[in-house]
Amino acid sequence: MPRLIDPPAAPEYDLAEVAARLDESGVDLADEASIAHCTGLLAGLARNRDFLADRIIAELKASYADQLAVNRYSAQVLLLHRSPRGFFLRANLWPATTDAVYVASGAAAFAYGVPHDHNFHFLTAGYWGPGYVSDYYDYDAERVDGRLGEALPLRFVERSALGEGRMMLYRAHRDIHSQFPPERLSISLNIMDEGEHVPWRDQYIVDLKQGTIAKRPTLTSGEMLLRCAVHLTDNGKDVAEQFARMHPVPRVRANALAALAAVTESKGRSAVLERGLRDADARVRDDCERWLAI
Repeated sequence: MPRLIDPPAAPEYDLAEVAARLDESGVDLADEASIAHCTGLLAGLARNRDFLADRIIAELKASYADQLAVNRYSAQVLLLHRSPRGFFLRANLWPATTDAVYVASGAAAFAYGVPHDHNFHFLTAGYWGPGYVSDYYDYDAERVDGRLGEALPLRFVERSALGEGRMMLYRAHRDIHSQFPPERLSISLNIMDEGEHVPWRDQYIVDLKQGTIAKRPTLTSGEMLLRCAVHLTDNGKDVAEQFARMHPVPRVRANALAALAAVTESKGRSAVLERGLRDADARVRDDCERWLAI
C-alpha cells in the first residue's frame, strides 16, 4: 500500500509560500530528502484551514477562468499551482453517495470502484472530512510485462480512509487501490509528479477478481494524432513507419502498427501486425496478436 508518513511538526503555511518553496527546491518523490521537504510543506498547508475556502471563493468570483485554462483534470479537481519544474499542487473533492454530484454523475465519474495503480509518484494528505476509503494492494512491477490479461502478483494490505491529517506517498507502479466514497464530502491535497517521463509510462486498471491487468488507459495526444494522420497523408504513414520501427516506448510502437494496419487492406493488414510479433517487448507482441485475432 502507499507509504504512510507521520506528518512532521510544521508551522501553518499559505499556498503562495508552499508553491514558491517547492518551485525553488523542485520535487523528486523518489528522493528521501525531497520527500521530507515536501511532507513538511504539505503538512503546513493542510494545517491552514482557510486557504482553500479563500481560493475557491476567488475562483468562483473569477468565473473559474483560470481552472478552465489550465486544469487538465475532471471537475472534482481544483488546480492550486502548476510548476514549470515538473509537478503540480491540487485539491481533490470526494463526494459521498448522498451528494448531488454523485447522484447525478455516478461512481465512475470519480473513479470509485476502479482498482488502479499510477504511473507517477504523488504525496497526499487528508484535508477535510473523513476521507475516501480504499482497499490497498501492492505488487512487484519488476515481475510484470504489462500485457492485458497478465496476472499480477497482488498482495492485499488493508482497507482504510484518508482522514484529516493522514499523509501517504503513492509510489508509481507499486501501489494499487480501489476507492470508495467517504461517509460525507471530503477533500485531499496532493503534490503530483508531472515529469516528462510520465505520459510514456502505462497505468494499469486491475481486475481484482481475476488478479490481472484489465486496461492500460494511458494514451498521449500524439498517438491519437498518429492514428488520424495515416488516413490523411502519406507523410503520416511515413511517420508511423518510423515510430513502429524506432520509437523507444513500446506502447507507441504498437499504436503505430495499429495505425498502419487500419489503412492497409486485406492481407496487408495482417502482414503489418505480424511485424509486431517480432518486437522485443512483450506488450507489443501481445497487442498485435490480439489485434490479429479480431
